[in-house]
Amino acid sequence: MKSLASLILPKEQTPEEKRREMLERPVQPLILSLAAPSIFANIVTTLYNLADTFFVGQMGVTSASAAVGVAFVTMTVIQSVAFYFAQGTGIHMSRCLGAGKTEEAAVYVNTGIAATVTIGALIALVGHLLLDQLCYVGGATPTILPYARTYISIILFGAPFIASGFLMNMQLRFQGESFYSMLCMVAGAVLNTILTPLFIFPLGMGIAGSALATVISEGVSFALLLIEMSRAGITPLGLRYVRIPDAAMMRVINNGGVPSFARQVMLGVATSLLNNAAAPFGDAAIAGIAVVQRITSVGNFFQIGIGQGFQPITGYNLGAKRYDRIREAYFTAIRLAFISVAAIGVITFIWAPQLIAIFRDDPDVVAFGTLTLRLCSITMPFTGVAMVTNFLLQTAGKMWRATFLGACRLGLVLGPVVLVLPPLLGMLGVQIAQPTTDIITTLIALPMAYGVLRELNGK
Repeated sequence: MKSLASLILPKEQTPEEKRREMLERPVQPLILSLAAPSIFANIVTTLYNLADTFFVGQMGVTSASAAVGVAFVTMTVIQSVAFYFAQGTGIHMSRCLGAGKTEEAAVYVNTGIAATVTIGALIALVGHLLLDQLCYVGGATPTILPYARTYISIILFGAPFIASGFLMNMQLRFQGESFYSMLCMVAGAVLNTILTPLFIFPLGMGIAGSALATVISEGVSFALLLIEMSRAGITPLGLRYVRIPDAAMMRVINNGGVPSFARQVMLGVATSLLNNAAAPFGDAAIAGIAVVQRITSVGNFFQIGIGQGFQPITGYNLGAKRYDRIREAYFTAIRLAFISVAAIGVITFIWAPQLIAIFRDDPDVVAFGTLTLRLCSITMPFTGVAMVTNFLLQTAGKMWRATFLGACRLGLVLGPVVLVLPPLLGMLGVQIAQPTTDIITTLIALPMAYGVLRELNGK
């Protein structure tokens, strides 16, 4: 009789078995099988972030709730390093696996882990030296600053584990092992949800307790991911595979990593722009943006999960020169992303006031957040076009196009929109800034998708 574990856990595959699956299995069920664990892990990670927002909100201090949103800028700096090395090494790794070059894939995996831990430690050091500046860049006001300083200073101690945990999570997904990455991320998220209220209230640590719970949970996820990379990963781990990157390796890493790095940095820029645009309207507006960002991240993570299911298929099939299969996977991913996020948008539009009030039952926060969330709910489904197109461009090695598209939604378009709309429309200009940016970015993505698919079709 089969054990319960054998029924739940996927069968471990050799590199050749995984390669055949990625090159031969029908596209839609393959994307869904790879995307489902990623979506689940992303949703749990969202709940993990929402737990911070919710329990800090229960402290009854609007400035503390806003501080969590201010700290998001620092988190994006840490994650930008992870995404740079994860995409830069992971894309090449998936191509190597598609071409049957397991040894070369292992070199990129291990070098990425070592580099991310090292740079994460540097971020922690520099971040503490520039702590107040980080808070102000994130949009802190004088009343928010004490809470933001406390929260960010603790988060920085976890930077090496947070960054390398994100990296290994994505590397497992690139190998087609998204189920195991999901288990590790879920374990950390569940632990965070337990520790956050314990530290904030019974132990009386306040907002510091929320940050400490996050660092501990990220450390646990890091340890579990390292174990799973050693046990279930397609590529071996070991110091003998670590290299000091030469010019050729840096070109490869930059080609895949720069678009993600830019995208994450611009995410921090976007948060900073919106927080600073909202600052004249009070702490309630900044808190409202923080809550809306957490709620809409559920829809974004569906798109990201589908994109992450699509991306290793693209990498493997690029290595095997199966361009017809990439085209089929692209349109399947677009369709799945639109349908799933449209369904979420209906829910967030209808129940916007109730959702905002869960996290901060302040009439001003609810009023600002309700309209903002409803406007974002309308445009969210269309952002999947830009998201999946960005993954396609990035995996296909179109570094500059991918970087440009990724930066559009989070800065290149949002920046001018924020500069123009709030002065013209006041508070409404802040609320409509992100939805306006989403529509413009979608229109930019369409011709870029057509161009890269035509290039692949001509090969």
